[in-house]
Amino acid sequence: MRKDQLHSIPTLKEQRAILRNNLTPAEEELWRLLRKHKLNGLKFRRQHSIGGYIVDFYCASLKLVIEVDGSVHDTEEAMANDKARYETLQHLGYKIMRIRNSDVFDSPEHVLKRITAAT
Repeated sequence: MRKDQLHSIPTLKEQRAILRNNLTPAEEELWRLLRKHKLNGLKFRRQHSIGGYIVDFYCASLKLVIEVDGSVHDTEEAMANDKARYETLQHLGYKIMRIRNSDVFDSPEHVLKRITAAT
């Protein structure tokens, strides 16, 4: 896949819009903390497609992908899918950060520090 074909895949446009309009509570909270360049002036996108994947949050200037995970990611099948996704995105040169839903609510300052440390 060519680099110019990696982002905002047209065939995923409708699915991205559905996901943006149906964020989980944890995604909504993290988006509130990241949107409008609130974190060190960085621009984040939500529900952004890279290749065949739609990632929860993406910062192009850092090539940073942030995935917000709840208990649905704790099954063997989900863990295998997440591992394949991680390896593919990492191979393409992206940094991937996984954050638990509970961390977004219980320690948002720590989450923001982790994201800042990735810069």
